[in-house]
Order: sequence, then C-alpha cells, then structure tokens
Amino acid sequence: MPGITVGVDGSENSLRALEWAMKEAALRQAALSVLTVHPVAASIWDNPIILPEDKISEEKARKAAEEAVAKVASQLGDAQPASVGVRAVSGFPAAELVSASQDSDLLVVGARGTGGFARLLIGSVTTRVVEHASCSVTVVHGRK
Repeated sequence: MPGITVGVDGSENSLRALEWAMKEAALRQAALSVLTVHPVAASIWDNPIILPEDKISEEKARKAAEEAVAKVASQLGDAQPASVGVRAVSGFPAAELVSASQDSDLLVVGARGTGGFARLLIGSVTTRVVEHASCSVTVVHGRK
C-alpha cells in the first residue's frame, strides 16, 4: 500500500526517524508502515542465512518497534497517521528497506543506526538505501 515507510532498528536516530515519519504521515493523512529488520549473516553466495532461531529475535524486534510506535503516538495527540502497521523481517537491512521502497511514496531512515562507526555522517545502510530506493528518501539526522 502506498504511503510512508520508516526503518526502525532501536537506535536513537531511528527513533527520531520514527517520530518524524509519524508526524509526516499525520500531516498527509497517509498510511505508515514501520519496518524493523533482524540482521542475519550472509552465505558465501551473499544470500541471507535465516535460521529458525532468528524468528525469536525477529519477534522481539517487532514488539520493540510496536512499543516505540505506541510511545510516539501517545505524544502526537489527535494528529495521527491514517493507519500504522508494524512489520519485522529477518534479512539484510538495506536490502529489505530498498525492497519496501517499491511499495512506498516515501522511505524514512535515521542517519546512523546501530553500526560502530559513530563519526560517519550517514551509515552504510542509509547510503545503500539512498542510492537504490525506488521512492523518495528522507534521512533524519540526530541532534548535535
């Protein structure tokens, strides 16, 4: 369904992106899709290796994203998106976000997520998403 998709990984910047996306979806009266990706290892052929145990982590990520949505929604008052759906998948974060962009009018991501190179202006996932998304992308930067 067209609308706004936001990537959430639990990092501070992704939570800022979630807040921005919820406000924007409310302004547009658009549907909001919240996507959280449980990252997995790559095979020798660069395919995701998804094990049965990953479903547990995927479910925890989904619940955390739902809690974040509820918290932001409570702060918005009457200004709410038309609808909000939360989805969790296991895979490669950049690839899953790019895939989600095919069915979105706008994709929102944080400037940096849970990666370890804090001095980079934008993270590797964000860079890939900006380069390959099928829709417009908004990158929400953290506070300085």
